[in-house]
Amino acid sequence: MTARNGPSDRVRIDKWLWAARFFKTRSLAARACDLGRVEMNGQQCKPSREVRPGDLLRVKNDAGDFQLEILALSQMRGPAAVAQALYRETDASRESRRQLAEERKAMPYFEAPGEGRPSKRDRRQIDRLRGRV
Repeated sequence: MTARNGPSDRVRIDKWLWAARFFKTRSLAARACDLGRVEMNGQQCKPSREVRPGDLLRVKNDAGDFQLEILALSQMRGPAAVAQALYRETDASRESRRQLAEERKAMPYFEAPGEGRPSKRDRRQIDRLRGRV
């Protein structure tokens, strides 16, 4: 029987991303690694790659593009305050995400008219137009 290392010695990147709350499930974190949306120290990585404090990560998810440094390891998903203590986001990353959010807010939102089923009134107008009255 071999001795296992303690939980703080080695952590898979997919498990760490899940514990740090970048992805809702561990399988989503693994899929992001497989699709090349997670880079460690400038290189794409597989979900089984182990992380260590001091590693630099680049994570692309629905919330944005994060560049961060790992400060601590965890295999358990905890409260958001604990998860935020696991990493430090770079100032450039924080600024670029803020700027993208401002640009998104400044863009006008257009709703396409007539989406969904026509109302009874619309249906009657369509029927009149097609000559079915």
